Amino acid sequence: MEHSKLLNAIIENAIDGIITIDENGLIEHINPAALNLFGYSADEIVGKNISCLMPQPYRDQHDGYIAKYKSTNERHIIGIGREVTGLRKDGRIFPFRLGVSEVKFSDRRIFTGFIHDLTKEKEHEHQIKTQAENLELQLKERTKDLVKIISELETAKDNMSQLFEKERELNQLKTRFVSMASHEFRTPLGGIQLSASLINKYAERSDLTNIEKHTQKIKNSVDNLTTILNDFLSLERLEAGKVHLNTVEFNIVKFADEIVEEMQLISKKDQHIVYEHTGTDARVFLDPNLLKNCVFNLISNAIKYSGPNTLIEFSTKVFDNQLEIIVKDNGIGIPEEEQKNLFEPFFRAHNTGDIQGTGLGLNIARRYAALMNGHISCVSKLNEGTTFTLNFTF
Repeated sequence: MEHSKLLNAIIENAIDGIITIDENGLIEHINPAALNLFGYSADEIVGKNISCLMPQPYRDQHDGYIAKYKSTNERHIIGIGREVTGLRKDGRIFPFRLGVSEVKFSDRRIFTGFIHDLTKEKEHEHQIKTQAENLELQLKERTKDLVKIISELETAKDNMSQLFEKERELNQLKTRFVSMASHEFRTPLGGIQLSASLINKYAERSDLTNIEKHTQKIKNSVDNLTTILNDFLSLERLEAGKVHLNTVEFNIVKFADEIVEEMQLISKKDQHIVYEHTGTDARVFLDPNLLKNCVFNLISNAIKYSGPNTLIEFSTKVFDNQLEIIVKDNGIGIPEEEQKNLFEPFFRAHNTGDIQGTGLGLNIARRYAALMNGHISCVSKLNEGTTFTLNFTF
């Protein structure tokens, strides 16, 4: 008797719910913890089928579970803990862990279910899962922000590298400019000073021949200085973005004839500029001032770097809204290893010697050509001459 009372006290005061049913699934006993969990009183639930505490579809299937076990002895729940859901009196469904044990007597057997409410655990799991999802989302956002920041830093790094490279190039240009300017300005200025001094001496003796000779030297030196300054001004306007196209339609043959007439005046002794045009049309639509600068530069280079008694070939060709201009000489040529630097500002090949020049003309010509949707190319061989080709589409 004492043992029975002790067992009953344990069941009645257990924290988890305990329910006993017979072989037909009818509730024989339910402890207070289970009553509180499902929201029933003992009078409301004892004697009813245990399926009333189950939500669908388990409610309709439960009696079938018991009948199958009785006929096959295959255990699906008995002796095996599992998570299931229960149905409270108020209709709410809640999760719990169910453990079922079987007790056999001589004339019958009963099943005891041990119910541990999982509501709080599931809520905690849900909170943890929600927090984990939120953290994962935040991590993704932070990762996305980090990737963006890294990308921006890489872009900034590239920009800074470009700025440093540009600064390095500018410093090199400044160095080359100072070196070139000090040489190119000193030479004509020295010539002017010397010729002016000699003119004073020849004037005392009324030596008109020598006076005229040195006066011409002064004029030539002034022309050289003017050319240098014009190159500097052109480069400055290009760098500042102040060069704007003024495209008009004009006759390329007339344009070229005028250039030949001007350039022939500054050519060396017995140098001849031969011009030829091919194509059925002579009309082009470009900026004549920029084009004139390009052609002047190419022909003046041909004059400078070719000797006396030489031929300079100048040709134009118009076809399919395209213009091709070729200037060819048989002068000193350009060393092959230096041709890659040909269009850089202030560049001069090492074989130019004492021939005057700023090293800006070809750079300016290339940039002017690009403004007119054109490009310039060069083919040259040392001591065998150089050919420049300008191509435009209009």
